Amino acid sequence: MSWFGDVVDRLRGRPRPAELAPAPAAPPTSAEILESVRSVEQQVAGKVPAAVVARVHGIARTIEDMAPRLDRFGVGSRQAHTVVATATSYLPEAVGGYLRLPREFADRRVVSHGKTSLMVLCDQLDLLGVTLDKISDAVSREDAQALVAHGQFLAEKFGESALAITPDLGPGAGRGEGR
Repeated sequence: MSWFGDVVDRLRGRPRPAELAPAPAAPPTSAEILESVRSVEQQVAGKVPAAVVARVHGIARTIEDMAPRLDRFGVGSRQAHTVVATATSYLPEAVGGYLRLPREFADRRVVSHGKTSLMVLCDQLDLLGVTLDKISDAVSREDAQALVAHGQFLAEKFGESALAITPDLGPGAGRGEGR
C-alpha cells in the first residue's frame, strides 16, 4: 500500500496492518512454569520406569529452584529461555512422546542406534538435566560472588570485622587478640 493510501486509511479510522497483528504472547509466569513441570511429574507417576521418574523429578527440582530467580537473567537471556523452554516445551514433549508409545514397544524395541525409546528418553532427560544444572550453577556462582563482593565492601566501609575474608587461624586471629 502507498503512503497516501495509508494516510487516507488512518483518516477514515481504519487500522494499519501493524495494528491488525496480534500482540506477542507474554512469557509464562513462575507459577505457569512450575505448573507445567508438576503436570509432567503427574503424567509419569506410576506409568514409567523408576529411571525416568528420577530424572523427571531431578529436572523438576532444578526448575523449581530456578523459577523464582529467572528475573536475574535479564531480558532476552538465553539461559532463562532454556529454563522456560525446558519446563514448558522440551520436557513435556519428550515425556509425552514416550508416553504415547505402547510400553512393550517403548521399553524393548530398538528404534535408533541400538537404543530403545526408553533409552532415547533417558538420554534426552540426562541432557536436559545437565544443561539445567550448568545454568543453575552459573547463577548460584554469580549470587555467591555478589555476596562475597558485598562483604568486602562492608569490611572496607566499616573496618575490620568478621566480614573480612582472611584465612581462619582460630579464635581471635586477625583482630589483635591473644597477643
